[in-house]
Amino acid sequence: MSHFTAYEIDTAPDAARPVMAGVRRALGHLPAAVGLMAGSPELLKGFLAANAAFEATDLDPVAREVVVLTVATRNGCHLCVAMHTATLTRHDAAPELVEALRDGTTLPEPRLEALRRFTVAVLDHRGAVADAELDALLAAGWQPRHALDVVLGVGTYTISTFANRLTAAPLDEPLQEYAWTPAA
Repeated sequence: MSHFTAYEIDTAPDAARPVMAGVRRALGHLPAAVGLMAGSPELLKGFLAANAAFEATDLDPVAREVVVLTVATRNGCHLCVAMHTATLTRHDAAPELVEALRDGTTLPEPRLEALRRFTVAVLDHRGAVADAELDALLAAGWQPRHALDVVLGVGTYTISTFANRLTAAPLDEPLQEYAWTPAA
């Protein structure tokens, strides 16, 4: 038995309705996870605002997905992994990159691998990243602002992955082909 309601726009709390309608307009459908997050309109609004800020960072779309998938796999969010696998596929990312991100293994491109490793360090050390780890990110061609952008991505997708896991958000039909199960 779930303690959470999967709201539709017409049954959601009033404060969540316009936000949900905006998501449906943008995506063409209303993801179940959004309906579940709507139980706290503030959570839903907060995640979407943080996500919009992360999308506006100086990280390119594939780099942002490296951060997101690193967080999603580490936090075991099957929904986020599937959703962002679909996003990388739309960006024509190399299958080897997608597979490595889903498996949490070394990425084939050194610059993106440095970003992945830095994201792992931020997660592992709760932001207190050793100088050597930051230096490795910078040596790969990233800038100090990108390190801060990673922190924003980690925060944004911690909200999403935790909420999705707490509510047991299901995988929407369009994402079934990207289903993911954590390695045992």
